Amino acid sequence: MRLVMTEPVEGMERPYARRWWALLVLCLSLLIIVMANTALTVAAPDMTRDLGLSSADLQWVIDGYTVPYAALMLLLGAIGDKYSRRGALVLGLVVFGGGAVFGYLADSSTTVIAARAVMGVGAALIMPATLSLLAATFPRAERAKAITLWTATAGLAIAAGPVVAGALLRDHGWSSTFLINVPIAAVAIVAAFVLVPPSKAGHHDRIDYVGGLLSVIWTGALVYMIIEGPHFGWGVKAVTAAVVAGVGLVAFVLWELRHPRPILDVRRFANRRFAGSNLAVALFFLAVFGAFYYLTQHLQFVLGYDALETGVRMLPLAGAVFVGSALTGWLTPRVGMKWTVSAGMVGGTTALALLTRVDATSTYADFLSPLIILGLAIGLALSPCTDAIMGAFPESELGVGGAVNDTSLELGGSLGIAILGSLLATSYGNHLSDATKGSGLPAGALDTAQDSVGAGYAVAQGIGDKAHQLAARAAHTSDPQQAAQLKQQADQLASGARQMADAVGSSFSDAVAHTSLIGAAVLALGTLLVAVLLPRREKAAPDVKTEEKELVDSTAD
Repeated sequence: MRLVMTEPVEGMERPYARRWWALLVLCLSLLIIVMANTALTVAAPDMTRDLGLSSADLQWVIDGYTVPYAALMLLLGAIGDKYSRRGALVLGLVVFGGGAVFGYLADSSTTVIAARAVMGVGAALIMPATLSLLAATFPRAERAKAITLWTATAGLAIAAGPVVAGALLRDHGWSSTFLINVPIAAVAIVAAFVLVPPSKAGHHDRIDYVGGLLSVIWTGALVYMIIEGPHFGWGVKAVTAAVVAGVGLVAFVLWELRHPRPILDVRRFANRRFAGSNLAVALFFLAVFGAFYYLTQHLQFVLGYDALETGVRMLPLAGAVFVGSALTGWLTPRVGMKWTVSAGMVGGTTALALLTRVDATSTYADFLSPLIILGLAIGLALSPCTDAIMGAFPESELGVGGAVNDTSLELGGSLGIAILGSLLATSYGNHLSDATKGSGLPAGALDTAQDSVGAGYAVAQGIGDKAHQLAARAAHTSDPQQAAQLKQQADQLASGARQMADAVGSSFSDAVAHTSLIGAAVLALGTLLVAVLLPRREKAAPDVKTEEKELVDSTAD
């Protein structure tokens, strides 16, 4: 047996014998790039404290990964198609691992943001390569099953990130959440050479670099706008990004319509199955990432779980994703993707609707059913959509197909965190202002508490610390009258601290319920639109190798 797999998958007469082992490598690569985001949400409080991050710094530590990741996927997917999909995967893992080492050594907000941006570039190479290699390696009859496992891995990574980060943070600093990626990336690189066959397009003309550059400009500007506007206000930067995104998108579409070999044939979006699948992916991850953003905060701050305990309590979602994925593999061939995807989206809407019942008395048990239903919904809906998107591309454009799927995913996730996160912050601030009326809380303290649920509890903790200090002074004061006054003040402050903590918890719970209602309404409308777009019957997708061979033969003639 060869130590390094050198036979191209395109030249094999039979399906590659070790394709399921190759899938394991692809899923491992997917795992670390999804975990890189979900793990950071748990490590963020320690990072903020150690580096003295402002709220703007922390936002860009999180989103410095997202902008290059979303912007570069389409161009890098096309480059991988032309030259080497496995090469793109390995290079991406090297860049991702290098960025992780950089992040481990970082000692300032600037260096952490730069490290995250480098990791985002690596992820933009890895993500489309995993799907294109999967589609190239597996025969059409097995591809849906392989994509189901790929999707289930993404669901596992969403929940596993906080568990891994929480376990590391018990004994190590936040930088360990960067370093853990390095050995995993190293294993994936070695395994890619041993188990994943090389693959590239059987024929490929010159890459449409102008179209690729325009895609980088409009996608990057759009993601930047999504991040900047809701979080930092619609100032010059956000408005400029919006204009650049709009002009860039129009220029991209016009260029691609006229180019003989476009990097992405935008006419594909006229196909209802393709357009509906992309819309479903974007909407689903809008709901999933938005809900994950505020559920982890509620579990940590309001219910008081530490990082590891929070991660463990998110695991039912991952288990439900696997169950939902198994169900979709059985249901889709029998009832068609329209009904499977619609059922999944109805399930996602139901999960968000259940979260509208959250209040100050809610316990983890109130979150368990929504988590399980949301996981089942992810498993049901996303695998058929990804299969439909990949099936719309010939063999020469599998990397582009993977990039389109992943860009829809990333745009949806960015929108979910930006829109639902902004709604959450506004609702929380308004509820807290109402809950603390007449409390005598200084305006500066209220402004600080309204910044986030963590800041709210920090204000309550500060008031409680002052109460303890006054109580200690009262205990050591020899003057009975002064001691009584100090004790009275301490009791008042202690009562105020408890009231403040209760107000923060109830305000955030109310904000979760309100935001979930908006999210459920958006997903419900999206469900109706996707159900209209997806056709009742879909033609069997042509075998990509046969399609490509016919194209080559016709070109030769």
